Amino acid sequence: MERGRDSHMLTRYRSRTVLFLVTVFSAAPLFAQFVKLDWKMHNVGKVRQVITNMGTLDKGRTNFPGLIYSEFPPGSDEEHLYQGGLWIGAVTQTGDTLVSTTETHYTPHEFYPTSASWDTIWVASKGDTLPIPYWPNYVGLSDQDFICRYSDYNVLNIDNHAPLYLDVTQTSHAWSSPPVDEFIIFKYFIVPKKFPLKNVYIGFWMHSSIGNINASYNFIDEYTYYFPDHHMAVAEDVPYGDDGTAISPIGFKVLSPAHGGLKWSFKYYEHEELPSRDPELYREMSSGTIMPNRLDPARAHIIFGFGPFELDVNDTIKVEMAEVFGYGMKGLLKNADYLNFLKSKGFRVPSAPPRPIFRVATGNKEVRFDWRPLDDRTNPELYEDPSRGDTIRKPFEGYRLYKSTKGPNGPWTLLAEHDVIDDIGFNTGLQYEYRDVGLLNNVEYYYTLTAYSKPDAVINFPSQETSLSSNAKTVVPGVAPPQTVGEVAVVPNPYRGDIAYSSYNPPWERPQGTRPWWMEQDRRIQFINLPEQCEIKIYTLAGDLVNTLRHNDPNRGFEDWNLTSSVGQAIASGIYLFSVEDLKNGNVQVGKFVVLK
Repeated sequence: MERGRDSHMLTRYRSRTVLFLVTVFSAAPLFAQFVKLDWKMHNVGKVRQVITNMGTLDKGRTNFPGLIYSEFPPGSDEEHLYQGGLWIGAVTQTGDTLVSTTETHYTPHEFYPTSASWDTIWVASKGDTLPIPYWPNYVGLSDQDFICRYSDYNVLNIDNHAPLYLDVTQTSHAWSSPPVDEFIIFKYFIVPKKFPLKNVYIGFWMHSSIGNINASYNFIDEYTYYFPDHHMAVAEDVPYGDDGTAISPIGFKVLSPAHGGLKWSFKYYEHEELPSRDPELYREMSSGTIMPNRLDPARAHIIFGFGPFELDVNDTIKVEMAEVFGYGMKGLLKNADYLNFLKSKGFRVPSAPPRPIFRVATGNKEVRFDWRPLDDRTNPELYEDPSRGDTIRKPFEGYRLYKSTKGPNGPWTLLAEHDVIDDIGFNTGLQYEYRDVGLLNNVEYYYTLTAYSKPDAVINFPSQETSLSSNAKTVVPGVAPPQTVGEVAVVPNPYRGDIAYSSYNPPWERPQGTRPWWMEQDRRIQFINLPEQCEIKIYTLAGDLVNTLRHNDPNRGFEDWNLTSSVGQAIASGIYLFSVEDLKNGNVQVGKFVVLK
């Protein structure tokens, strides 16, 4: 298959990691002229998975800011993937053996979108119709569909890359409720655009990293399996390692094409053995070798592939793949079995009602909620579901209001549940208001409202509930800003460095951004009872200016400070002075506080 290949293609060696990073950063301005990179996060079910319009299951070259690419369950801080993506290999009419990859370990990214404004990631819910230019009137299939496309020829200045001239349209699908919330379905529509391709093989690359990111970054203790009956590669964490004991393995299962006559390959590698040239990549995904399960702990570098296929120009091969999780290997295999049923139903099963809209009002140590439907178009009580097996025309059953003190991904505590009176459920009758009292002012709480359906007794399908995390809101109770200064105070006072404020419930100090662990810069004191517009100056007892804070908020009468100076240095223990000037009338209040570290 490599006969007649140009010499520069035969030596398609890739730079090592350090050189590759230099190449990426130096080429970024040039790439930016040609592509419009985007990412989204599936978050409606129990899987939180980053998706890019480069075809990667990691951040690729996007600006995704998170620390976890593939979390299960939400809020567990349990990572599963370091890298993941699609490989496509083929032999051209001239005998060249080429492989285009969305992601590998030692090679550049080769698939990119265009620079068109609409060539981002489109988002749809079940039944939505989208005006996608390359897919007019796309109709949403799941509770959360992502749609994007990318090609291996949109960027042609990639080192040692000879494109197959492939267009790939990708959809991914996630559901919010059991039994369909522990996996994500991917569909790839692959089209050659320039010349026919022979002996086409499709491969999936997985570099797993299974473990809790708070425990360790030493994710090297994994078992590797292949389940031929499922056409599924799986990586499983070894219990009790430095990275903890993971809740779930991760598997990639091919749903179609999976007919007889295909040749399947499954291989894993040591880090230093990873392939980096087109002939090597093609050989690994097309060899027909099924390696035995690896039961000695090691980092899981896996490629599994299948083929061959013959494609003329503008032919389309459709590939369906599932990313599968579960509570332990038993749970993962149960989900893998269920996927066969789901595919037989065309991935169309009863769905949850539309996400309910709710309004929040804050007050002194309280939060008030109202979710009375104001628009028939968004009213979950009116939704209809043609995928049900019963004859219930409007299957809405009720609402549930939840609260968390940890974050927008829970864990959640049920505050209220109200359902219709119909001999199903609690029959409490619908209500649309709730008041949560006894809260701490100026501290973040999280709330979410869901709607849920009646179960489908005909096909034995459980009640479906809208996603908790996708409807979550951050709420901060408190009083309105006073008219002017006079009652400004600092809390806590004194601030004690020996107290773990991050362990409070709710936490007084939270890690910033997506980082799950506390760091020095997360320290927090709060100036309260601030007028709408004011300036806060902080001084040492000797009168040296430490920092200046500016407050401008008509709704919140407080401002946080992380105990660092204006140049980012952590302050020492001591007595500090502050002044607060009301910028509307010039009134000034002074005071002091104590820091004990």
